[in-house]
Amino acid sequence: MLPPVIAGVDGSAESLAAAEWAAREAARRDLPLRLTHVWNWHPRQDDGEPVTAAQRHQAARVLRQARGRVRAVAPNIRPYDEQMEGPATAALLKAAEESELLVLGSRGLSGVTGFLVGSVAQGVVARATRPVVLVRAGEEPADEHLPAPGGRPSILTGYRDVILGVDLGDPCDTVIAFAFEAARLRGARLRVVHAWQPPSPLGLGPGEIGLVSGPQWAGEWLGFLSAVLQVWRDKYPGVEVAETVVEGRARSALLRAASGASLLVVGRHLTDRPAGPRIGPVTHAAIRPHSRLRSSGGTPIVGCPVAVVPHE
Repeated sequence: MLPPVIAGVDGSAESLAAAEWAAREAARRDLPLRLTHVWNWHPRQDDGEPVTAAQRHQAARVLRQARGRVRAVAPNIRPYDEQMEGPATAALLKAAEESELLVLGSRGLSGVTGFLVGSVAQGVVARATRPVVLVRAGEEPADEHLPAPGGRPSILTGYRDVILGVDLGDPCDTVIAFAFEAARLRGARLRVVHAWQPPSPLGLGPGEIGLVSGPQWAGEWLGFLSAVLQVWRDKYPGVEVAETVVEGRARSALLRAASGASLLVVGRHLTDRPAGPRIGPVTHAAIRPHSRLRSSGGTPIVGCPVAVVPHE
């Protein structure tokens, strides 16, 4: 059996939005969809609490509600469901091992863009060995698509850009492949972003400062980015690619680029650390509300789903 797209559902608005997004993704990938409900999802419940009739009834109701939402957005998808006993993070990590990707909900902030990532979602993102997609509450099918003439929301128009953040100091094939495939499945443009910072004058040799300019550095990085992507352009000739190099911090560049996108793709190292698994600063910025950028008008920047792809 093909590995499924799995959505973690708990009856909340954000988890139902995740189920809908997972259904659309399963349809795009021609994969089965599994809806997973975990007892002890809520932190107030004690780990190891016996499964009661009330819990079983609640789980069945949550899964039934999620199936209804799936049918509404992807009528050709026939999801199957499962109930698992918590702790929630451990159960979802186990489910993720069997998946093509795991989809979880993240609460939107006051109806606007941005993420509020709870301890369960953050723990899964930090430890999963399979891609995890975070979807905010209120995510609608039309949000993935370009607006119709006159600015009206539509699901009949083309997809918005897929955004990929690339660290040219450590470009990872696993993350790049995920982004190219996501763009191919959508028929979307892939916009690849690399942020660079000029070297400190202390790192330059005598007489070199006057020979270096911002445009020269930008040109060098753009050439490097093009070289890294060439093999992927050859592998995915049908994907339109736009390359962007930006002077500044990577987290700021990615958050700005993700405004109006259909999906933001970032990577996370799988390397073990003495302090345990961690989310890198760029990925952390993409999924945490306190790190999100605001435009000059005070509007939050990031609102699209975020795919966190683990890699060696």
